Amino acid sequence: MTFGTGHLDTGVALEPAVLPWVLSGRSGEGLRAQASRLLARARADAGLDVAEVGRMLAAPRVAFPHRAVVLGAGPDELLAGVRAVAEGAEAANVVGGEARAVDRPVFVFPGQGTQWDGMAVELLDSAPVFAASVRECERALARYVDWSLEDVLRGVPGAPTLDRVDVVQPVLFAMMVSLARLWDSFGVRPSAVVGHSQGEVAAACAAGALSAADAARIVALRSKALGAIRGRGAMITVLAPNAQVRTLLSGWEGRLSVAAVNGPSAITVSGDADAVTEFESALREARMLRWRVPGVDFAAHSAHIEEIHGELLDLAAGITPRPADAVFYSTVVGEPIPTAELDAAYWYRNLRQTVRFDDAARALIADGHTTFIECSAQPVLTVGLQDTAEEAGATAVIMGTLRREEGGMNRFLAALAEAYVRGVAVDWKAAFATPAS
Repeated sequence: MTFGTGHLDTGVALEPAVLPWVLSGRSGEGLRAQASRLLARARADAGLDVAEVGRMLAAPRVAFPHRAVVLGAGPDELLAGVRAVAEGAEAANVVGGEARAVDRPVFVFPGQGTQWDGMAVELLDSAPVFAASVRECERALARYVDWSLEDVLRGVPGAPTLDRVDVVQPVLFAMMVSLARLWDSFGVRPSAVVGHSQGEVAAACAAGALSAADAARIVALRSKALGAIRGRGAMITVLAPNAQVRTLLSGWEGRLSVAAVNGPSAITVSGDADAVTEFESALREARMLRWRVPGVDFAAHSAHIEEIHGELLDLAAGITPRPADAVFYSTVVGEPIPTAELDAAYWYRNLRQTVRFDDAARALIADGHTTFIECSAQPVLTVGLQDTAEEAGATAVIMGTLRREEGGMNRFLAALAEAYVRGVAVDWKAAFATPAS
């Protein structure tokens, strides 16, 4: 499952409920002028075919820096949006901006916590590329699980729910790599990938560093292995500088540790459940913002993981890392690494050691990467990334894909539009599907 390679049987492609009309100009005045010309021509066409107009606008051409994407389900919505662009006005169905020169973006893959019921249903029914990728993940996971991935995603009665770690982690893996494949189908391919905790498995798979079979093995068997330490741990996120949190933790040495550094002032702490409760009380007294990581009753990235050290090494034995199509920035070491290092020992360290997401983000920015797209059902790392970029003095484009309760193709097209108007190259022809031959 690599970017730009391989084949997915996508069946018949479907027209989305919302279509994009793509406009650009050398200046704001030029953009408004193009919108005015389009509006005049569209009004004169009694039998306006909105999909055909969209295809013409999406045809390969020079994309000027002043850009707008009008999203609409029919001529009334689309023409109203074009009118707003022509008048220099804002409209709910128009995404506009000035593009700057950018390299290909960084794809970001978060850990557990982005899930919500029904998050994939709309795309399964409207995005053949996404659905085909989910089916590929289901086949890869089938050797290790006794439930149907699609049944879980659709909430079929009798299917397990997302409150089980051995279910939610494989489901989120499939969700993330399938969203990455959907971006890829519109010509958006990453220059680098970075993953947070279990998100590193998705990052490695999406970039081609792990086969779907090897990635499925790691994520499915590792999530099962966590059952041995469930019920004794907890995790809590604290909005405070790393140094301040580490000072506060001095009273719980051996019982709590820093599990992840997600940004300059976003720290996750992990450890014994009773110690987390005590620490939570201390944070409350100090009036520090904090929240429990939902649905987690184990202590990832803590000494608890050492109890399953041997099992974790055994379950990942025999995997074969491969060269990747994008640079892999490790959140285990906080910098790019050769993908040949993604062996069984690495995947143990990935679960045991502190997630150095902030360090990896700083390394990405220092290397010139300033456009980040989080491939998830709900963005959770964008705020920390923005804080890191600001502290590093960088101007960055940071965005998500889907949002809670907004999981369809309409939301995805809006994300594409946001990326495009900020400078990311998008193949808009893919939005105007035709039946597969």
